[in-house]
Amino acid sequence: MSLKSKIEDTLKFNAKNGIKRSKTVVGLVDTVIGGYRAATKIDAWREPPREILPKYIQTLCRKSARAFGVEVVEVEPVPKTHALWASNHISWMDIPVVGSVSPAFFLSKAEVAEMPIMGPLAKVAGTLFIKRGSGDAGSVASQMATFLKQGYSIVFFPEATTTDGHKIKKLHGKLIQAAMDANKPIQPIVICYVNEKGELDDVVPYYGGIKLKDSLFNVIDGSRVTAYVLPLQPLYPEDKSRDQLTTELQQRMQAGLEELHSRVVSSKQ
Repeated sequence: MSLKSKIEDTLKFNAKNGIKRSKTVVGLVDTVIGGYRAATKIDAWREPPREILPKYIQTLCRKSARAFGVEVVEVEPVPKTHALWASNHISWMDIPVVGSVSPAFFLSKAEVAEMPIMGPLAKVAGTLFIKRGSGDAGSVASQMATFLKQGYSIVFFPEATTTDGHKIKKLHGKLIQAAMDANKPIQPIVICYVNEKGELDDVVPYYGGIKLKDSLFNVIDGSRVTAYVLPLQPLYPEDKSRDQLTTELQQRMQAGLEELHSRVVSSKQ
C-alpha cells in the first residue's frame, strides 16, 4: 500500500469531507516525503545529527501544521535561547506548533514513537521518549541534563497531560532537575488555539476520553485555526530548590496564558 493510500485509509474518506481530507493528504504526503528525504540526506536514520537537526525539525513542523489548516503566529518573537523549554499542553497539534518556533528537541511520551507515519520521523528528529508511570523520570532528567550540557535544547510539557487550554494544570517538576543539574535556564512559552470567530477553539484540544482518530478527523474537518505562541521571561535555577522553580514556573505560565488570551481572544468570549 502506498503512503498516500495509507493516509487516505486512516482518514476514511467520504463524499462530505473528501475535498478537505484530500488537501490534508496532499499536505501530509509532501511533509512526510520531505522529512524522510531530509533524514536520508543527513543520515539521521542511523544517528540523528543533533547539531543541524533543529532547522529541519522547524521546517517539518511548519509544513505539518499547515497541512492540518493551522497557522502558527508568534505574538512576540520567540528567542533562540539554549535552555530547557517548557510549554503548556493542549493537543497532539502542540508538537508541530511548538516545533515550528522552538530550536529544541522534544521530550514525549513513549506512545508517540508508535504512532503511524509520524512516529519514525519523531525518532530520527532526536525525540527523547519517556514511559508514563514507569518511574524513570530521574533517568530521563539525567539524559536531558546531558543533552543540555552538550549544547542541545529540549522542549517538554510539565503538565504531563493535555487540557482544554483555558488554564495551566498543576505542573510536575521532576524533570526541572535537568535544568538545575546542567545549570541552564528554563524558557517557558504558552500557546492557545483560536478559531475564526476569535474564540478559544474547542476542536483542537485533545483531552479526556476522545480517541486520536476522532481528534484527527475533527481538526481536519473543522474550520481554520490560528495557533498563537507567546514566549515568557526565562527562569534561572541558581540558588533555588526544585519546588521553588516549579512554583515560579506554574505562576509564570498561568499569568502568561492569561496575558496571551487577553491579547488574541475576542473579549466577547
